[in-house]
Amino acid sequence: MKLLRAVELSKRFDGQHVVRGISFDLEAGEILAIIGPSGSGKTTTLRLIAGFERPDHGEVWFEARKLSGPGRHVPPESRGIGFVFQDYALFPHLTVLGNVTFGLKGLSARERRRRAEEVLDLVGLTLFARRYPHELSGGQQQRVALARALAPKPKLILLDEPFSSLDAGLRESTREEVRSILKQTGTGAIMVTHDQEEALSFADRIAVIREGRLEQVGRPEEVYHHPATPFVARFLGNTNLVRGLAHGRFADTPLGTLPLDKEAWGHVLLSLRPEHLELLPPDSRGLKGQIVKRSFKGHDLTFKVRTEHGTYRVQTGYRAPWQVGESVVIRVREVAVVLGEKLDESGSAEIPVEAGPPTHREG
Repeated sequence: MKLLRAVELSKRFDGQHVVRGISFDLEAGEILAIIGPSGSGKTTTLRLIAGFERPDHGEVWFEARKLSGPGRHVPPESRGIGFVFQDYALFPHLTVLGNVTFGLKGLSARERRRRAEEVLDLVGLTLFARRYPHELSGGQQQRVALARALAPKPKLILLDEPFSSLDAGLRESTREEVRSILKQTGTGAIMVTHDQEEALSFADRIAVIREGRLEQVGRPEEVYHHPATPFVARFLGNTNLVRGLAHGRFADTPLGTLPLDKEAWGHVLLSLRPEHLELLPPDSRGLKGQIVKRSFKGHDLTFKVRTEHGTYRVQTGYRAPWQVGESVVIRVREVAVVLGEKLDESGSAEIPVEAGPPTHREG
């Protein structure tokens, strides 16, 4: 049995669709990241699961219990689901211990204190039990919010942009700590974020949302290396979108005849990540171009290379010798990923494509 099932969830505000027929499920102890740009409907999806909003259509099931659906809406406090808000929503007049015990119901004062002390020990805040929220760092406040959500022992916790207010260094360490705690307790989690790196490193699976619709769900490696649509390819990091003319497991493109990740025929749109290309000396065989931008990132270099067929991004090791203005040759190192968008006979697509029109196979 799945821990959670969202079935065809839809929601309108002021006549506008915010969530459109979204369906997904969650296994016990699994972490799912819902990712998408601002206004894509990801937070509304979370609020529909939590019970803060009623769906216009669709159902929410928690184990064998229907929480939302036609004629039924279980209120948030009766769902048995924890929630960590973006701003943590800690009570400023209560100590850390008081904040954690606040949500514990049906227990004696002694039992509430014992349970609160257990979860504070779990999140490493035992020594801060008597402090107030304003006396804590951002990362410590985040862990107090998590402890408060974990205290009633929910099987599922919802997290709304939980690390967005932390600086970069603290965000990474706190993220690792929170993931470790969730896995240690076997608690399932759904996290909303717009940060691609955060989603890729934190979640067991990723759900990508665009304009209220679910574009793809899968493991981070699957979604990154095999995006289903041009939007997913571009949203989860940089990519080169290349038009081609496919004939089975190969396609003719400006970069040459490339192997494909699956069989396709006719005009196709392909995705090649910058790290799937390499640069060679100008006398090598391949697509010739000129470097127009060089970006040093410490652990690697990213080049923009202008060719007669468009501009490509190429990622190399940090010792690559190429400089702006130099002539180079681009060569493909990996199979090209066929995106789900169908092109017409002219090779047109709904979004701009940097790497230009397909070549036609001779013979």
